[in-house]
Amino acid sequence: MPEHRLDVIGVGNAIVDVLAKADDAFLAAHDIPKGGMILIDEARAHKIYAAMGAGVEISGGSAANTVACIASLGGSGGFVGKVADDTLGEIFRHDLRALGVEYETAPLKGGPATGRCLINVTPDAQRSMSTFLGAAGFAGSDDIDKAQIKRAAIIFFEGYLFEPLIAREAFVHACDIAQANGVRTALTLSDAGVVERQGAGLIDFIRDHIDILLANEHEAEALFGSSDSAALGEAARKMCSLTAVTHSERGSELIPRDGAVVPIKPAPPDRVVDTTGAGDAYAAGLLFGLARGFALDRAGALGSLAASEVISHFGARPDRPLKTLAEKAGLL
Repeated sequence: MPEHRLDVIGVGNAIVDVLAKADDAFLAAHDIPKGGMILIDEARAHKIYAAMGAGVEISGGSAANTVACIASLGGSGGFVGKVADDTLGEIFRHDLRALGVEYETAPLKGGPATGRCLINVTPDAQRSMSTFLGAAGFAGSDDIDKAQIKRAAIIFFEGYLFEPLIAREAFVHACDIAQANGVRTALTLSDAGVVERQGAGLIDFIRDHIDILLANEHEAEALFGSSDSAALGEAARKMCSLTAVTHSERGSELIPRDGAVVPIKPAPPDRVVDTTGAGDAYAAGLLFGLARGFALDRAGALGSLAASEVISHFGARPDRPLKTLAEKAGLL
C-alpha cells in the first residue's frame, strides 16, 4: 500500500494554550504588551497563570494550530515539535493525533517542562501572549524525518521557533531535504518582534530557503522596511516566489514573484470574539489550497474563510468543520 501524501507538515512550538479573558489593567499589572507576544521564564509563567481568570486549556502553538485547521478542511497534515515527557506533553500528543495529524517527535527527557502560552484576551478581541517555551525550544535536526518530508506537498515553519539556534539548524536541515525532493517551503513571520530581533539572519534564511512567506502588515513592514504597497511588493518579489500579507478586517493580498498582486476579500465573521489563531487559520486555508493546486484567489479565499471562523469564538481552533463551511461557500 503506498504511503499517504501529506498536504502540509508544520514545524513549530509544541505548547499548550491557556486562554482567559482580561482587561487592560491586568496587562499593565503584569507588564504584558497588548496584542503581542513575549517570552517568559517558568517562574513568571506560574505567577501570571495564578493571577489569570477562569479559561480554557488546549494543545496549541502556531504551526500546530495551522495543521489542526488543515485537518478540519479535510486535509492531511503532520507536525514536528518538542514536548517534555510529562502530563501536558502527553495531552498535547493525544490532542493532535486525535485530529488525524501525524505526530511522532520523541519527547524531551531530563529537560524543562512542556511549554505553555498564557493568552489574555481583552474585550476588543486582542490577544496578548506570554510564552514559556520550555521543551518546545529543544526541537532539533534529529527530530526531522526525511521520509515524512518527502511525502509532503509543503513544509511550513513557525517564525517563533526560528529564534533558538538548535531549532534554526533544524529548519535549515528540513529545507535542504525539502528542496532536494521538490517539496515547497513556507514560513510565517509570527511576530514583528521576531523580525526585529533576528534581522539579517532571518532575511538570509528566507532568501535562501523559503518559497512561500506569510506575514501580517506589521510584520511585513518590519521585514521589508516600508509600508508603501508598491515598495513592499517589489521587495517581496525579490525575496520569495509568493508572499501573503494579511490586513485584518481589510482582507489580504498575495504577491507572486511573476504576475499582478491578487487581492483577497475578507470573509466577515458573525462576530469577533477572539483573534487568537486568526493568522494560523489563514495560513491553513492558503497552504491547503496551494498544496491541492488551487488558483491563488481560491486558496486565499479559503484562508479568509478559515480565519473568519476562528475569530468568531473563544480559542484558536475551529468550532465548526472548515470543510463543511468551505463546501457551502463553493470553495471545495
